[in-house]
Amino acid sequence: MNIRFASLILALPLLLQAAPDPNFHIYIAYGQSNMAGAGDIRNGIDNVEHPRYKMFATTECARLGRPTLYEIYPAIPPMFHCGEGLSVADWFGRAMADALPAVTVGIIPVAVGGTKIELFDKDKYTQYLNSLPLPNDQYLIDWAKDYGSDGNAHARIVETAKKAMEVGVIKGFIFHQGESGSMNGNNWQAEVKKTRDDILEALGLSSDTVPFLAGGLEEQDAGGCCWSFSRNNIKTLPNVMDNTYFVSSEGLSGNGKDSFHFSSASYEEFGKRYADEMLKHIKLGPVVLVPRTPYGNKASEIPGKIEAENFDIPGTGSENKTYNDSDSENRGKSTYRADDASSADLYDKATGVILGYNQEGEWFEYSVNIKEAGDYTMFASVATDNSTSGFSLSIDGGTIAEVPTSGTSFDSYNLVQANVTLPEGEHILRMTVTGSWFDIDYFTFVKGKDATDPEAYKTQEPESFTALKLVNNAETTFFLFDLQGKQVARFNAHGMDSAIRIVQEGMGNLRQGVYLLRHKGPAGIQQNIVYKK
Repeated sequence: MNIRFASLILALPLLLQAAPDPNFHIYIAYGQSNMAGAGDIRNGIDNVEHPRYKMFATTECARLGRPTLYEIYPAIPPMFHCGEGLSVADWFGRAMADALPAVTVGIIPVAVGGTKIELFDKDKYTQYLNSLPLPNDQYLIDWAKDYGSDGNAHARIVETAKKAMEVGVIKGFIFHQGESGSMNGNNWQAEVKKTRDDILEALGLSSDTVPFLAGGLEEQDAGGCCWSFSRNNIKTLPNVMDNTYFVSSEGLSGNGKDSFHFSSASYEEFGKRYADEMLKHIKLGPVVLVPRTPYGNKASEIPGKIEAENFDIPGTGSENKTYNDSDSENRGKSTYRADDASSADLYDKATGVILGYNQEGEWFEYSVNIKEAGDYTMFASVATDNSTSGFSLSIDGGTIAEVPTSGTSFDSYNLVQANVTLPEGEHILRMTVTGSWFDIDYFTFVKGKDATDPEAYKTQEPESFTALKLVNNAETTFFLFDLQGKQVARFNAHGMDSAIRIVQEGMGNLRQGVYLLRHKGPAGIQQNIVYKK
């Protein structure tokens, strides 16, 4: 079973509790009235149960046969509140289920008619609700409170999604909002991104595996109120949000009553358009964790030089992120790493490729192998025209240095340095931007405090790289991850065979399902074995 970067399906005994079903696809639906349900429900058409389309109750509607919060019920409108109408979500789910005959589709419905996007911001919803004028907007406050006494729509989404993840897999978002608060311009785009990112963070998910669809507003030809906002802000949302896609409302008719809402036939067509777009982007197979890996499949040696652009290769899932860029746009002009770090701002400059356009809060991580514990001098080659830029360095989450940078030109690279104390062995080095606007080319680490020669590491003899071979008498650390990419166990074993026995015989409370058993050796080589339990 010594297979490097390989997958092997092994049959293990059935366990007591079922794991999430990879063929139960769940979508989070949120927004305002066109998502909440503003269309007339056509008897015998819209209210006919689809056997493979379900909803998770986000409100208690006893008169609709949905009395229990978080329970699974047939997805029959109205889904979002007890007294609403037909929604974009209704025909989205039906179309998805029809397109995927082996799949059951579930929806998490949380939307409020007339609301601004701030209702879904976990940090702003209270202020927003308190700012609404009374009595005119009392209806909106009451609808928000359908999702909890404080109107916390974000919390209701997260609470429901956590329950849903016990039985299925979150596959994407469908979103429709913008008629209210449409004067916010680009602030609206940033706010939408924040609401999505906050939900993903709370669920331990990553945007790279969860597509986000945003639909257009009623078009001008149909008498729509806000079509220019749709063109200028919703359509360009993918420019600032990764894995995000626009669903056109072109040609859809209004309801003939107002300038906001669509006809029932248009809701059906719009839902199918959402489904067509989602099918282009979802990952149909079970999401199995892909671990992060050192760039070049080798941890950087310390003492030694680390090119700033060679941060670790990201895996899937939030636990395997290796960098955080403030926006999804690549502002650099280099094609370097276009396949595994497309949103990082890399430029062809200085001694080759540099990491540029650094903004406060961004970070980059590097797997390092430190030959010997002790004091080192860190040198970094940077360029800036800003007197307040800078970065911090940390090892495994603990800060080891705060490094200010200053200069007069982005074309002139200078060395900054700091004394650091490092532990021996393999660790994760993180650079975090603490002051915006500087470019960085590389780091070097030289043994000793207050070193003066940044090239001194070349005279030292870093440990040579040798391939790791797992042997049954060498105790090593193993990690077990579930289908959602979350670590469920960490233990030591004498080789892969021993690790398999521990999983089979010693983890009786482990659910049935697909798991990834991972081992990472001291030289950065990994073994990944996929198990089906």
